[in-house]
Amino acid sequence: MSGFDEVVDFVVVGSGGGSMCAGLLMRTLGKQVLILEKTALVGGTTARSGGVMWIPNNRFMKRDGIEDSTEKANTYLDALTSKQTDAPGSTLERRRTYVTEAPRMVDFLVSQGVKLNRVTYWPDYYDDLPGGSQDGRTVVAELFNVNELGEWKQKLQPTFIRAPVDLLQPSLEEMMELPALTRSWRVKALVAKLVLRGVLGKITGKYWIAGGGALQGRMLQAAVKAGIEIRTESPVSQLIVENGAVKGVATVKDGRPWRVEARMGVLVNAGGFARNQRMRDQYAPGTSVKWTMATPGDTGEMIEEMMRIGAAIAQMEERVGNQQTHPPGAADGEAKPTAQALTASPHAILVDQSGVRYMNEGGSYMAYCKAMLERNKTVPAVPSWAIFDSQFMAKYWLAGTMPGKAKPQHWYDQGYLKKADTIEALAQQLKMDPAALKTTVERFNGFVAKNKDEDFHRGERAYDRWLGDSLNKPSETLGAINKGPFYAVPIVPGDVGTYGGVVTDEHARVLRGDGSIIPGLYATGVSTASVMGRFYPGAGSSVGPSFVWGYVAAKHAAGVK
Repeated sequence: MSGFDEVVDFVVVGSGGGSMCAGLLMRTLGKQVLILEKTALVGGTTARSGGVMWIPNNRFMKRDGIEDSTEKANTYLDALTSKQTDAPGSTLERRRTYVTEAPRMVDFLVSQGVKLNRVTYWPDYYDDLPGGSQDGRTVVAELFNVNELGEWKQKLQPTFIRAPVDLLQPSLEEMMELPALTRSWRVKALVAKLVLRGVLGKITGKYWIAGGGALQGRMLQAAVKAGIEIRTESPVSQLIVENGAVKGVATVKDGRPWRVEARMGVLVNAGGFARNQRMRDQYAPGTSVKWTMATPGDTGEMIEEMMRIGAAIAQMEERVGNQQTHPPGAADGEAKPTAQALTASPHAILVDQSGVRYMNEGGSYMAYCKAMLERNKTVPAVPSWAIFDSQFMAKYWLAGTMPGKAKPQHWYDQGYLKKADTIEALAQQLKMDPAALKTTVERFNGFVAKNKDEDFHRGERAYDRWLGDSLNKPSETLGAINKGPFYAVPIVPGDVGTYGGVVTDEHARVLRGDGSIIPGLYATGVSTASVMGRFYPGAGSSVGPSFVWGYVAAKHAAGVK
């Protein structure tokens, strides 16, 4: 072969979830690894996210005496996904491989010094199905002192998982407890502990980060220590194919074109197309780049490049939903306030633009956003409206603000936050039939009185209850909307990324439309059609597969069983 400027063993395109995991495995075998990141920052959307991985039967569950097994996890995934149609990323063989390899991947990372743990309690999103886990299968990174990265600190993608006060540097699990601050002495004690941690950190030169920042920070630290070369601002423009096989990539180095040969293969982990409105309009119409939490580099060109050389695509309309509410003043690219806890909390519901409730507000965020878009096909529902009362305002956070009625005046002035003394008057502001909204609210209040949501069964799953308020009795998620004034804010079906892409096999090899393999080409993350198909089994069902298939790809490329 000729025309290459550089030769390495394994090239990884993108620096998201599975990239450094694949690289670490290759380095344990003495192989040379090059990670090419097109932006100036490392970590991808994984670094911005909660950094949670859905890992069945993991070592931390076993340590804590939490029941799980390969069989139980397979039963759960089968119950959830086996009846779906047109989801070639979610074959039985791929699901079985995922369940087997996921805990092995975690064991490998721990052996490489990456400190991981489990969240104490985070139910699967369909925990009522056979094989579902109420305790949850989530794995996260332990808090990470980002100052340990030295000069690489400035190249790590900033995380959105942080407290409103910089001095507080909570873990992801601690962060999820903070909304109860004004009503729980236990949480007040936690905040005191966090303040002490922050003060000690300042004194000792430590700055703790959590979530995806901690996960990718630890992965970056391990990668650099292992000798993986990571080049930022190095976009890949072409996969180089010879005799039907991928042999390398065309990129740039020091501002000039650069061709890299990859002796053992190329792994694409370049994200999806959440930031590409043209591709959204083609594959996921009705959605907007303004609603995504994905990094600016999530623009889909590597999916299209793989398509150019014959890769099959599937599940392209699917997204990792993230229901959002957008108060005025938030800049593009900033964190969009999630509305998941908003409408899953007591004293709140979601209605379409006709004033009718149409879903279980406590469900999976992916299912929630899909339901909004589906409803919008017959009744205007984008945006929908969160309806809540003064009890909600007194107890719960709203769009990143602390509990209490004091909200920014420009929220009212610009029409974002609606307020009225009666439900009927609120409906008029929302241009709804007052009788329709009143009927909806009264029907919901009747369910609250019976402690049973007869329409959508909100609160019957452990996950629904976990999303709600553990201090609210008798139901964590049902609470009457009956104390004025009444309020409303708009909700849109946002996302943290797309969920479809090229089709891969059980070894993470990219497949053509006829099912044949494209030699030398592997893919992982949301560059691929998800192994979960059109569902989101639990927290970390995109980050977890990114790591797992990166690990599987490296094993296969290296000939490791």
